[in-house]
Amino acid sequence: MTPLRQRMVEDMRVRNLSANTQRAYLQQVGAFAKHFGRSPATLGPEEIRAWQLHLVEVRKLARSSLVTATAALRFLYTVTLKRGWAVDDIVMSKKPRTLPVILSREEVTIFLESIRSFKHRTILMAAYAGGLRISEVTRLKVSDIDSQRMVLRVEQGKGQVDRYVMLSPRLLEILRTYWQAGRPQHWLFPGRFPDQSIDPATIRLACQQARRRAAISKPVTPHSLRHAFATHLLESGTDVRTIQLLLGHRSLATTSRYLKVATSTVCATTSPFDLLPQPVAPDPPEEPPANF
Repeated sequence: MTPLRQRMVEDMRVRNLSANTQRAYLQQVGAFAKHFGRSPATLGPEEIRAWQLHLVEVRKLARSSLVTATAALRFLYTVTLKRGWAVDDIVMSKKPRTLPVILSREEVTIFLESIRSFKHRTILMAAYAGGLRISEVTRLKVSDIDSQRMVLRVEQGKGQVDRYVMLSPRLLEILRTYWQAGRPQHWLFPGRFPDQSIDPATIRLACQQARRRAAISKPVTPHSLRHAFATHLLESGTDVRTIQLLLGHRSLATTSRYLKVATSTVCATTSPFDLLPQPVAPDPPEEPPANF
């Protein structure tokens, strides 16, 4: 390990960045250095700009990957190397304003019923029942189930923050059945080896297979269940602040985007068209359209 790499690792540890973030930053900085065949300490703004263009035009990375690559370089040059640049000198890709595609309750039911593995089905039921991220649900421990208080403890979720979410009585019965079948000791959902939690990639693959079996046209990932959890709570009357706490969002603005997709908000408003006094109906076509 080079001295520069070691110092960057130490800087990330001091700032308590997650293991995944540390791994991603080192990977991105390593790729940057390898592309130019030089130490990042000898590179500057022009090389950073050329690298970003390479990622966009040649490698055609998704925006999320571009953000990670840029964040890694920002950390390296402003924190570890302490260059006198403003952070904004390293341009960050603009975030598109998109809304999540939401599964209906019926689609969630059909999807869950299409998962053949009882273990995988239980994992995704827990993800939906508690609004958990895939990294959170796969790393649940047996001791995180508190049936006395009816809560699930989420330890060190995104941003290194602990929180509690509700433990659904229905989910509790399923978890008890699951536990009695396998008797996991530490990890609630162990992987191939008992001392390791299940790999999130395994659950993502199970999602893809179940989506095809269920013939659902919408995209379905483990995170889709988290979106559905938040939206269905909002539609049933739960206030946004409570949903923010359950999801573990730092900002209320992040949670508020579900107001834009909740049918209780969008569809409960009467269109002014419906208030017109006997609007004139259009003349019917001579032949009905072929597809409607």
